[in-house]
Order: sequence, then C-alpha cells, then structure tokens
Amino acid sequence: MDSRSRAANISNLKRALEQLRREAGVNRIRVSQACTSLVEYCDKQRQYDMLLTGEPPNNGENPFKDRRPCRLL
Repeated sequence: MDSRSRAANISNLKRALEQLRREAGVNRIRVSQACTSLVEYCDKQRQYDMLLTGEPPNNGENPFKDRRPCRLL
C-alpha cells in the first residue's frame, strides 16, 4: 500500500468514525412509543383531513384548487 492510498484509507476511516459518533448521540425512542404517538396525532388531525371528511376545512374552500386561471385557453 503506498502512502497516498493509506492516507485516503485513514481519512475514510476518520469520516466513518465521526459519523458513527454522531449516530450514537441521537436520542431514540421505542417503535411502540413512536407508533402510539403517531396514531394519537392522526386521530387528533382526522377532523381536518379533507380526504376523510369529504369537505374542505377552511370555509368550504378547496386548498388544492389553483388560484390562477388557465392561460392555455
């Protein structure tokens, strides 16, 4: 192994080690806890979901409607 490839290998290993240290510092929660939290959030937001209720939440306006007229015609 020449000195250039050895230096590149050491540099790659240092980057990998730094990434592993960052990942080790991340706070994690259990999957069951995350799922419970997600279900609670979805239940709370259900009344505002246009796909579930069938009607727009804001004064009957469709939030996905394009506000600009079509310029092709």
